[in-house]
Amino acid sequence: MVIGLIIYGKIQIGKLQKKLRFEKFRTRELEKKLKLSLQTIRKMETNPDLINSREFNLDYLRMRMEEEVFHFAIVNQIKIKIKDKITQALRPSHAQQGVVGIASSAARQVDETFDVEYETGSAINNGKRVLFRIQIRLMKLPTQATSATISQLIDCVETYLSPAEDHDTWQPTIQGRIAFMHWDQKAKPTPLLVLEQSNEGVNVTFRTSRPANIT
Repeated sequence: MVIGLIIYGKIQIGKLQKKLRFEKFRTRELEKKLKLSLQTIRKMETNPDLINSREFNLDYLRMRMEEEVFHFAIVNQIKIKIKDKITQALRPSHAQQGVVGIASSAARQVDETFDVEYETGSAINNGKRVLFRIQIRLMKLPTQATSATISQLIDCVETYLSPAEDHDTWQPTIQGRIAFMHWDQKAKPTPLLVLEQSNEGVNVTFRTSRPANIT
């Protein structure tokens, strides 16, 4: 019985050692793949032929937006810039005020463009580069508070850039009126995401939460 127990113990120890060696090997392989991926990203970020390609920049955006930390940083940056740009654009000037201290109700237009930057981890150009640009064009402003308009604009951009799990229909809206979002095909090499609403915006009564693909 003692000999049997010793043999059984050795067999179990051998199995555990084999499993441990396998896990160590798998860990080393994963570390190699991670290191290779990071090196590939660094090369992509510093290759002038690639960063000057619109298609590459969009592919890079799709890939990185699936990373939780990167996605949060980009979306947070967009929120801050939309709030800053649109608040200034909607602030009435003295010429637009019919009476001192009373804002004019006349329709105004908004056409604002800003850069979305990201850290490359490289010492070149301080490690910061423009990933893409966003242009917001509102031909006829909705009759609502500025904060509500800003919130809806942020929601449109954030939803559009979020990874989609399926292909359900989603339509961006501002105060119940259809807006249009698309990547400008003529903007090269830096991609330009356009969010616009024309005077002929159509009223809608529905809205889903699924984003359109980044294309």
